[in-house]
Amino acid sequence: MLRRFCLLCVSLLVLPLGACASLHAATRPGQAQLIKQVAAATGKSPVHLKALLDGAHKQQSIIDAMNRPAESLAWPAYRKIFMTPARINGGIAFYNAHRALLDRISAEYGVPAPYLIAIIGVETNYGRVTGKYKVLDALVTLAFYYPPRATFFRKELKTLLELPDNKLAGPVDSLLGSYAGAQGWGQFMPSSIKAYAVDADHDGRIDLMDSLPDILASVANYFRAHGWTAGAPVAVRASADAAAHAVKINHSVPLYPVEQFEAWGYAPARQVNPGQAATLLQLADGGANLNWLTFHNFYVITRYNRSPMYALVVHQLAKAIAAGVDQDSARVAR
Repeated sequence: MLRRFCLLCVSLLVLPLGACASLHAATRPGQAQLIKQVAAATGKSPVHLKALLDGAHKQQSIIDAMNRPAESLAWPAYRKIFMTPARINGGIAFYNAHRALLDRISAEYGVPAPYLIAIIGVETNYGRVTGKYKVLDALVTLAFYYPPRATFFRKELKTLLELPDNKLAGPVDSLLGSYAGAQGWGQFMPSSIKAYAVDADHDGRIDLMDSLPDILASVANYFRAHGWTAGAPVAVRASADAAAHAVKINHSVPLYPVEQFEAWGYAPARQVNPGQAATLLQLADGGANLNWLTFHNFYVITRYNRSPMYALVVHQLAKAIAAGVDQDSARVAR
C-alpha cells in the first residue's frame, strides 16, 4: 500500500505542467457542463473552451479580496478613500479635457456628465487602476472555489465565454480586470457588457479599455436602462429633530413621500417636492448619525454597486466635480 502511494506521488511529480493544470481543472464540478452549454449556445469549439478554462488558475488572493471589500469599512474611512483633492481635481481635469464628448453623451442619455466621471473616478481613478488579475482566473476562481457566490460567478463566466469577440477589448485569455472579473474603466461584469455596453465610436467593436466614447456611453446607457430620470434629485442631507421617529430601512428603494419623513422629524436641507418618493439613509460618523433622504436616481446608482455608501460617494464626488468645473468656467469668463 505504501509502495503504491509512493509510486503515485512520483508519477504526479513528473507530470508535465500542462497535464497538472488539466488534472486540477478536471476536479472542478460543473466545468464540463458549462462547456457544453456555451458550445451549444454559441457554436464555439468545446476543445477551445476547455483549453481556455484549463488554462485558468485558482488565485487565493482573489478569494481573500472578496472577503474584505472596501464596503465593509465604516463610512468615514470609506469616504476618505475617494473624496480626496486628487480624485476631485482629476475629475475636473477629465471634464475639461473631454467636455465636448461628455456633453454629447450626457445630452443623448440624459445623465449628467459629472456622474459619468464620478463612476469611472470611483471605479478606476479615471482609468489608472483597471485591475491586475486575468479575468478568466478571477471568474474561474469565484465560480468554482468560492461557494458563497458561486452561482452568480458561474453565470458571469458563462456569459464571458458566450460574448462575441467584438464585445471584448481583446482575446478572452488576455483580458485583465478586478478580482471580481470586472473590466475596463467602468468595471463592467460580463453580463453588463452583454446588456449595456455600447459601440459609441462606431468602429464595429466595444472597447471598454481604450475607447472613451464606448466607456462613457456604456456607463450612461447602464444608468438610463435602470431608470435614471434627468433633472430629478439624487440625495439631500436631512436634519433630525429631538423627537424624530426611528425609521429602520435596509435598502435604497424610495418608500415614502418626503412629507412623511418631515412628519417623522427629518427636515431636508433644501426644498424638495414634498410628494417626491424617498427613503432614509443613516450613516454613523463618529458618535453621530448622518441622515440623508435619497431618491430614485440614488437607487439607480445602487444598481451599479448595491452599497449605499458607494452610491453616496459617487453622488458627492459628482457634486464636487460639477462645482469645480463651474468655478473654472466662471474664472475663464472673468
